[in-house]
Amino acid sequence: MEPALIGTRLASAAIGPLLRKLLAGDGPGAGLTGADRPVRIASLLSFRGEKRTLTEKDVRKLAATLVARTCEGPGGPPFPPDETEAVTDALAAHLLALGDLDMDDVQAVHLGPRALARRLRAAAPAPDGLAADSVLYLDTATEWACHHILEFFTRRSSFVARTLVEQTRGQAALARKVDALAAAHPGPLAEDAAFERRYLAHLARKHGHLTIHGIDLRDTREEWPLDVAYLSLEATGDARDPDRDPREHASVRADLAPAAHERILLRGQAGSGKTTLVQWLTLAACATPPAEGMGYLHGRVPFVLPLRTLTRHGERLPDAERFLSAADCPLTPPDGWADRVLSAGRGLVLVDGIDEIPEAERGRARDWLRGLLSAYEGGNRWLVTSRPTAVRDDWLARDGFTELTLSPMTPAEVATFVRRWHRAAGPAAAPYEQRLLDSLRTTEHVAQLATNPLMCGLVCALHHERRGYLPRGRGSLYEAALSMLLVRRDRERGMGAPYGVDLDEAPQIQLVQRLAYWMTLNDRFQMARGHAESLVAEALPAMGLTDHAPDQVFAHLLHRSGLLREPTADTVDFVHRTFQDYLAAKALVDHWDIGVLVRNATDDRWEDVLRMAVGHARPREAAEILSELLKAADTAADRPSRLRLVLLAATALGHATEVAPEVRAEILRRTGEVIPPRDPDEARELAGAGRMVLELLPGPEGLDERTAHLVVVAATHVLSDAAVPFLARYADHPSLGVRAQLVWAWQRYDARAYADGVVARLDPTELRLQVLDDERADELLRLGLAPELLDLSASVSADRAAAVLARCDPRELRLLDHPPGGELAPLGPLGSLEYLALPTDAVWRTTDLPEGVPLRRLNFLSLPEDGLAGLARYPLLGELPYLPEPTPAVWRDLRALPQIERMTFSAEALADCPEDVVLPRVSFLVCYGGGRRRRDHSLDDVVRVFPGLQLLYLSGGTFDVSRAGDLAALRVVRTSSVVLTGTEGLPSRVRVSA
Repeated sequence: MEPALIGTRLASAAIGPLLRKLLAGDGPGAGLTGADRPVRIASLLSFRGEKRTLTEKDVRKLAATLVARTCEGPGGPPFPPDETEAVTDALAAHLLALGDLDMDDVQAVHLGPRALARRLRAAAPAPDGLAADSVLYLDTATEWACHHILEFFTRRSSFVARTLVEQTRGQAALARKVDALAAAHPGPLAEDAAFERRYLAHLARKHGHLTIHGIDLRDTREEWPLDVAYLSLEATGDARDPDRDPREHASVRADLAPAAHERILLRGQAGSGKTTLVQWLTLAACATPPAEGMGYLHGRVPFVLPLRTLTRHGERLPDAERFLSAADCPLTPPDGWADRVLSAGRGLVLVDGIDEIPEAERGRARDWLRGLLSAYEGGNRWLVTSRPTAVRDDWLARDGFTELTLSPMTPAEVATFVRRWHRAAGPAAAPYEQRLLDSLRTTEHVAQLATNPLMCGLVCALHHERRGYLPRGRGSLYEAALSMLLVRRDRERGMGAPYGVDLDEAPQIQLVQRLAYWMTLNDRFQMARGHAESLVAEALPAMGLTDHAPDQVFAHLLHRSGLLREPTADTVDFVHRTFQDYLAAKALVDHWDIGVLVRNATDDRWEDVLRMAVGHARPREAAEILSELLKAADTAADRPSRLRLVLLAATALGHATEVAPEVRAEILRRTGEVIPPRDPDEARELAGAGRMVLELLPGPEGLDERTAHLVVVAATHVLSDAAVPFLARYADHPSLGVRAQLVWAWQRYDARAYADGVVARLDPTELRLQVLDDERADELLRLGLAPELLDLSASVSADRAAAVLARCDPRELRLLDHPPGGELAPLGPLGSLEYLALPTDAVWRTTDLPEGVPLRRLNFLSLPEDGLAGLARYPLLGELPYLPEPTPAVWRDLRALPQIERMTFSAEALADCPEDVVLPRVSFLVCYGGGRRRRDHSLDDVVRVFPGLQLLYLSGGTFDVSRAGDLAALRVVRTSSVVLTGTEGLPSRVRVSA
């Protein structure tokens, strides 16, 4: 008889009452009013003590009844018939041994039925001469009897109360012992834990607020909580990745990117939110509980390393032990703490601002970073930020970094920002919110300005301060912002002269220009406070301000201008680099340092300075700067430099208020020579020249597929509604890459105009359509579109989402972002679903998934609340996503899914797999090494859990493959970051390849 059948019969309701006879009647309360002793098992038995209701003979009869009932029904007995009496005696001996165990009921329940059964077998006389089947039956019957007995213990009225009391006492005693041990032997672990609590609290205070420039109106605050203010932005991956699905635009939420990529180089324009993202990741790692979606950072220790701070005095870049002091953290860690954190793979290393150190120092910074990567290989997360052109495309490619670029804000993101800004600005700003939202939709020059968080903040502040009027052009916007920050803010708030200084706008601009000029010429973004004070003091006599005390003037600029700040007690910088660039450009034009501008034109740190200089210059001066840029392009040594200079001239042209027609025509002609672009980076650079590029880009006729895609990439990055009719010319293009790019761009333009001109004409074959808000959902429904591949954002309201799903019944569905409240709404009557991707950290159950669909792939990061076993109803589901830390219950659920053939685990998770879990149907496995606890991994666990494995893909870490020969046939594929050992003597059927 099978053991499972034995267990079924022993677990039946008829067996319980029999075993219940072994126990005496229940007693009241928690058992604490009498002697303060645990309740021993012997005192609970009906065949022990003074008042016996069972004798040993009765226990033997009970055992005989259990044996007889097990053998009832169809099928033969589980042991030889001639051993029935011997088996009965042995089972009775095991039950009687309960009275000999020196433990209480709480201890017994803690042991569990299997361990308790082992204790009984050890306490009872060993059965003599029984057959193997009899021994197996005896073990099974004893274990099931223990199941019932422990169940009886837990149901006693006194058990729960007494258990809580004993647990409380035990925990208190353990805490006292641990505290005493820690006090007597203070070791690094106790010190580390205590320090980390202080350190994370310090980081949370330091980075927990976001400054939105412009929120400085009456009765409002400049800083607001980051967890309320943070706006998640999209980051775009490398479109040249040959493995990328052309149906998808390779984008990801920027704050979730480190969950999927261990090392990231993140590029973004000035003001695009790079430093704010660093703040947000830091705060998320410090938060308990983690913010929604950020649970992957729980337990990680952030190291925030702004490079401009680390190198401000030309110091050597710090090793791990000097991270905190170099970043001006006032806390002193225990010796070796940072090394222990990084060696354990718990670090979150955030290197902010590669572009904010001189170009000559960037190679040294890369060597420093490589040294850290080599020393701390596995488990840590690394994020490096930079402006787009500061370093070349493959700058960190060999070090395993994924390159991402922060995308400009979409109209939906801009609208969200505007609403949050007005909510933070208070009731007085409320009347202007809708007016600004309307302007952003209908006025092109306003929409062109609000493309990143910094510019959005300025637009909101100026729109409010000017009662709904906005200046045209970026230069005018900055000029108005400076006027607001330097003068009008304090006057309108009735601040008077808190530092004894009352300066007009012009001298204040001259003074802060002087600081910006020095920093830019010297390739710095910070300067010593003493040097800044001396520059101000030197300028005052020439400005006729000798009656003002230099220290009071400097204090006024520092604390009241809204432009300067003190990152440390002895340094000064601008609140944002964009303000430094703008003021330095004005100073350079005032000094007519045109040679300085052109000589530095190929330095990415000077690009914005040069563009703004053209905006500051008078017509003849602007023409001269632009002409000199074109001359420099003529003498450039290579195409990238030539392209860069020509495009810099083209983008600067958009800042000029007036330029001679012949200069404008020459720039357009030269820009046309670098069209079409040769790669995605060129395409995005080209788009920076603005809507003029649309006049130069070719139509689809005669273009090969790759060139057509690059042209569309360039056009979709031109933030002007004038791009819509141009893109409509490509709507009939057959290339899937072109069509996917056109779908991605829908979020950037007016929903209806783009839907009619572009989306409605696209061939839907294998095309993934993105519906990111209600406007686009309405357009999809209006046009009657029914894409088979659909991305649906949580920003789409529930009724719209239901209508879209009902119309489309997609074959592939990706649910983006977090659903409201984290709950996953049931997906309704879908019938064709083959692939489903759930949002990060969604709260879901397998019962939320549609019934009766041919589901083949399911992607999720958070496990279902009701376990994985419910997925057994999808017989075609052959693949599961990465399961980071499966519990024993999850592993056992996997046994209920025999249809799964492809899986992904970490080597550490495999080591924790219970011994009784074997998954023979899995033939393809991805295994990640380099975890927190171990550096070297063997294939012992792989061989044990997946005996039918045929293809093993290894990534990260060191693996011993000597056990690979135990599998019938295996191909091992590894990434470049994997080190293999034990390859000697492997049979020929085991193939190893890179």
